[in-house]
Amino acid sequence: MAVVRLDSKGRLVVPKRLREKVGLREGGLARVEVRGNTLVVEPLQSVADAYYGVFKVATWPEDLDSFLVEAVRELWLRRATST
Repeated sequence: MAVVRLDSKGRLVVPKRLREKVGLREGGLARVEVRGNTLVVEPLQSVADAYYGVFKVATWPEDLDSFLVEAVRELWLRRATST
């Protein structure tokens, strides 16, 4: 457990050891919710991280998340219509 202070804009600084322990990275996304009287912060894995290494492409697009969402959609459509 760590004790942290809110700044004037309501921001918390999560100590490095805790960020590393749960996989929070600069620029990463996290889900924040209230459970009772507790604030829960859960790191979210980007689509790009989730599908790393699954697709082989000649040139990577600039917006990798959108590309992967479309590629997965096409994969599921092919599987659904191939029966």
